[in-house]
Amino acid sequence: MTDFARPSPLLATSFALPQDAPPLAGAPVATTTAATGEAGATPVGGARPAGDPFGMIWMLIPFVVIMVLVSVMGQRREKKKRNALMSSIKKHDSVQTAGGIIGAVVEIKDDTIILKIDENSNVRMTFAKSSIIQVLASGSESQGIRS
Repeated sequence: MTDFARPSPLLATSFALPQDAPPLAGAPVATTTAATGEAGATPVGGARPAGDPFGMIWMLIPFVVIMVLVSVMGQRREKKKRNALMSSIKKHDSVQTAGGIIGAVVEIKDDTIILKIDENSNVRMTFAKSSIIQVLASGSESQGIRS
């Protein structure tokens, strides 16, 4: 007889056999001992080991690292856009604040910016520079619109 006809001991230990499956609800449980093979006896060493409890943690670590990297890269990209916006603001630009107020830039200081809100009554308001959310028109375009 050839070696292919005999069952391999590796196959019996590396794969879960049907008798190792958990019992169905309501079905009687028949256990065997590893040493004697007697039915109804308790297994040697109690219940089966559950496996490596840290296995799931090792699988989650790469996902957490990827999520943190994506988050940091997104924040860095937004910060670059914000810095480019703040550095591009100049006099006579038409800008919009976080409160929805639209005005033309009259004066730029370190942390504040003065906007002309109404052309007729010459209303000017001071805002924190961080409250500017977008530039609507650059200086040359906004001058052409107002003239």
